Amino acid sequence: MESCIQELHFSNLHIPVTINHKFRVHPSSPTPADQSPHHTLYLSNLDDLIGARVFTPSVYFYRSTNNQPKNGESLVLKRLQDALTEVLVPYYPLSGRLREVGNGKLQVFFGEEQGALMVSANSLMALADLGDLTVPNPAWLPLIFQHPGEEAYKILEMPLLIAQVTFFTCGGFSLGIRLCHCMCDGFGAMQFLASWAATAKAGKLIADPEPVWDREAFKPRNPPMVKYQHLEYLPIEERSNLTNSLWETKPLQKCYRISKEFQCRVKNIAQKQDSSLVCSTFDAMAAHIWRSWVKALDVKPLDYNLRLTFSVNVRTKLETLKLRKGFYGNVVCLACAMSTVDSLMNDSVSMTTRLVKEARLRVTEDYLRSTVDYMEVKRPKKLEFGGKLMITQWTRFDMYETADFGWGKPVYAGPIDLRPTPQVCVLLPQGGAESGGDQSMLVCLCLPPAAVHKFTRILSLNDCT
Repeated sequence: MESCIQELHFSNLHIPVTINHKFRVHPSSPTPADQSPHHTLYLSNLDDLIGARVFTPSVYFYRSTNNQPKNGESLVLKRLQDALTEVLVPYYPLSGRLREVGNGKLQVFFGEEQGALMVSANSLMALADLGDLTVPNPAWLPLIFQHPGEEAYKILEMPLLIAQVTFFTCGGFSLGIRLCHCMCDGFGAMQFLASWAATAKAGKLIADPEPVWDREAFKPRNPPMVKYQHLEYLPIEERSNLTNSLWETKPLQKCYRISKEFQCRVKNIAQKQDSSLVCSTFDAMAAHIWRSWVKALDVKPLDYNLRLTFSVNVRTKLETLKLRKGFYGNVVCLACAMSTVDSLMNDSVSMTTRLVKEARLRVTEDYLRSTVDYMEVKRPKKLEFGGKLMITQWTRFDMYETADFGWGKPVYAGPIDLRPTPQVCVLLPQGGAESGGDQSMLVCLCLPPAAVHKFTRILSLNDCT
């Protein structure tokens, strides 16, 4: 394997965690929700589409400081809790709950027994016992709080923000966060996290920019006008061997560090193969990952149509609608590229890159409006995985820079376990206190054990492109 692409490994371990306390955190001063016993908030169709009805889990690791006092654990917990009570004033919707109203539409409501949930926990292990802290590891799941017996995808009447602080014997700790995707997209989540961290660090409320709700900006048109086919949401009959390969076996979570040099090389290959192609690095890398994945899984039949979906931030593409600075709701659309298995196996990387680029460029403000109206008319009830690879870009988020609560940048910031949704590939930034400005990215995805070697070889360009 080339030195500029490195397969990463994580430790298979069991992390014993003892939950000490669970407590609700409420806004420190009155909010609009306190002014009316029936206060509710509207969620847009971008907020409550089926793909957003999940909790996004992430974990942040912090090493101990040399001058940490003996009561360091209580001070850490107090700083995080005090800052959260302050931040929940401007971000008070995160202290609410979700319920369904007419036609399955979601709504935020408020009551006395609400608020965010914080959990204090301890482990008898040290951070050094956890192995490489730069590689997402499914073994870290105990660091994210879940209610005993909690059903999958449950979001109704759940705390919309759940934070678990786990202290290790070395003095280091982790902050495990579950944030409901209905309340904000990745950019909105980073805005909230930055405010919480800055408030903790400064000891006073810092909300810059001031959070803006304004979800009514994305109300559907009357009557709705669905102008596009929206292949990203259409059910496709699963008549390939993908389901058996990924869902009925025990897939392995794999992670690769891809250097900036290698990313540029893939882009250059695509553009040299087609002199008329001008693409982004993401276009080329997404195409290369998709093709490598399909080849490694040896998908059959060859005439089967496969889809690649990925989120596009539409904030920069809004022309007639101008959102106020500080808007933290969902402003993303799914782009969808489609190709037969045969084409992905045999066409050049430039042809697949063009498909990805065209899918990305199709997502405009008009496409977003059509998506909102499509959800109003169809309101899909389940996630469609048929013939699909979904790429999620976390490389666009300043996860490390925004998560300094006063203890420096985290050693790691990001997701944990991809295996529950094995058709998702996550692109992560190489960051953290010890990264030294490395511009590599991490490619994390799930593979059947029999496909790992082949995928690694193809991804490394030790194969025909």
